[in-house]
Amino acid sequence: MKFLLRNPKTFCFISDDSREDSKDCAFLVTQSSQKYLQHARENGFKDFLTPQELGKYLDLNLKIIGITGTNGKTTTAAMIYSILLDLGYKVGLLGTRGFFINEKQKRPKGLTTPSLLEIYSAIDEARLEKCEYFVMEVSSHAIVQNRIEGLIFDLRILTNITSDHLDYHKTLENYIATKNSFFMNPNDKKLLNKDESKAQYALQNTLTYGIESNATFSVKAYSLRNGITAQITHGKEEATLDVAFFGKHNLYNALAAIGAVKILEDLPLESIIAKLEGFGGVKGRMQVVSENPLVIVDFAHTEDGMEKVFESFLHRKIVVVFGAGGDRDRLKRPKMGLCAARYAHTLYLTSDNPRSENPLQIIEEILSGIPEELRKKRNIYVEENRSFAIKKALENLQLNEVLLILGKGDENYQIIGEETLEFDDCKEVEKYIKNKVF
Repeated sequence: MKFLLRNPKTFCFISDDSREDSKDCAFLVTQSSQKYLQHARENGFKDFLTPQELGKYLDLNLKIIGITGTNGKTTTAAMIYSILLDLGYKVGLLGTRGFFINEKQKRPKGLTTPSLLEIYSAIDEARLEKCEYFVMEVSSHAIVQNRIEGLIFDLRILTNITSDHLDYHKTLENYIATKNSFFMNPNDKKLLNKDESKAQYALQNTLTYGIESNATFSVKAYSLRNGITAQITHGKEEATLDVAFFGKHNLYNALAAIGAVKILEDLPLESIIAKLEGFGGVKGRMQVVSENPLVIVDFAHTEDGMEKVFESFLHRKIVVVFGAGGDRDRLKRPKMGLCAARYAHTLYLTSDNPRSENPLQIIEEILSGIPEELRKKRNIYVEENRSFAIKKALENLQLNEVLLILGKGDENYQIIGEETLEFDDCKEVEKYIKNKVF
C-alpha cells in the first residue's frame, strides 16, 4: 500500500511495499515488510519509518476502541458505532464489513484487521472528517503479526474465547494466549466478559460485564423468547433493554457495547440503552430473511458460534443448513457436526467455501462427529450444492420450524477450487421462498 501524506515534509508518500516507486516515498518497516528491507534499499528508498513514528506524519488524535474475541466482534463493534453516532459523535468503524465513517462506507469488506498502514491511514482519514472515535475489530492474526503495533487504545474489549483458526495458530493454547496478550498491559483500560473462563488479563484498569457472574455491568433478569428483554445494572443504576434481535450471545454483545459507551462517556445507563434500541442489526448476523416461515442467516462457523445460535431457538424445532470452510481448521468440523445434531432435528450438510478441498470429504469429516445413535434420531441430508441444499430445506420447512443457514453470513461469494463464484445465502432464500406457499 502507498499512502499520500496531506502535509508532506521530507517525503510525500509512505509505503510498505518495496516494489513501489521510491521517489519522495518513505518505507514503513513492519513485521511483515521487514523481510523486504534490503530490496527496498536496492530499489532506492532513503527514508525508513517504524510504526511508532507514523504519528509524526498522520493525525491519530482520536479515541480508539479495539474489540477482540472468537465471536461477536463485528456485532459488538457495530453496536458501539451505532450508539456513538446516535449520541451525536462522529465515528469511524473498521472491521470485517469494511471501513465506514459517519454511516458512509469508505472501503469494501476485506480482512477483519487489515495491514498496519491501512489501519493508520483509515484513522488519519477519520480524523480528516473530524471523528472523535474509531472503533475497530482486532483479529488474532493481527495480534500475532503486530498489525496493531504503535496504536494507543482508549479501551480494549474481549467478547469470548473458544476455538478458531487452529490452521494458523496450531494449538488451542497458542490461540488463547494470543487473544489474552491483548489485555496484559496494566495501564490499558479494559472491558472483559467475566463469564469467559479462559480470559487472563492484568487486573489493573479492568472492568467486566457478564450474565452469569457478578460484574461491573450485569443482568438482573432477562428473557430471550421474542427478541431480548433484560434488566441491566451498573452500580446503583438500572435500566431495561428491549430489542428485536435474537440470542443470548447478542445480549452479551449488547452488554459489552453499553459498558463501553458508559466507560468512555459516563452518560446515564438509560440514555445509552435507548440509543442501542435503535440499532438495526448487522447483515448476515442473525439476519431474519423471512418471518413466516422463520429463516435466519448467520455467520456462525465454529462449534461455539453455532451453539449460541441454536440456544436462541430452543422453543422451536430447528432445521439447519451448514458446511465448513476448506483449507482451514479441520479439527472443528466433527465438533460442528455434533453440535448441530444435538440441537437440530433436521440437518442439511453442504458446502461452505471448499476452496481446494473436496466438498464431500469436508462433509464426511463433519459427519464423523455425529455418533451413530444420534444419527438414527435425526434427519440428515447431504447435498454438496449449497443452493440446492437451501432449496430442499425450504421445500420441506414447516411453519412451526425455524431454518438456520449458517457459516457464510453476508458473504456474497463462494470459493470452489480456484473459482470465486457469486453466491449469497439471503438471495438464495428470497429466490426460492417466493415460489412456495406455506
